[in-house]
Amino acid sequence: MNALFVCGRNRLRSPTAAEVFASWDDVTTDSAGLNPDAEVPLSLEHLDWANIVFVMERKQATKLRAQFARHTKGKRLVCLDIPDRYGFMQPELVTLLLAKAGPLLR
Repeated sequence: MNALFVCGRNRLRSPTAAEVFASWDDVTTDSAGLNPDAEVPLSLEHLDWANIVFVMERKQATKLRAQFARHTKGKRLVCLDIPDRYGFMQPELVTLLLAKAGPLLR
């Protein structure tokens, strides 16, 4: 399964998620950001590659659908409802990711 994790600037939450799940069997991960200043801006190639797309907040799901309507049609899009208050690989963030995204990647 190709799992894409998306947040705003691709600096904390989505790179953490990609790293957490990268070692899982049968899961390939990548991450990107929706904001213009993202470390890795979200591209059409990301969306075409992904089987499942995880966003961290509802506003990101809305923005993603608006900006990439054609490429998200029929795509499994999951909002994890994880606010932007965690550091990279912060244990609490890892715990949330495992609890919320983990069951969907098994």
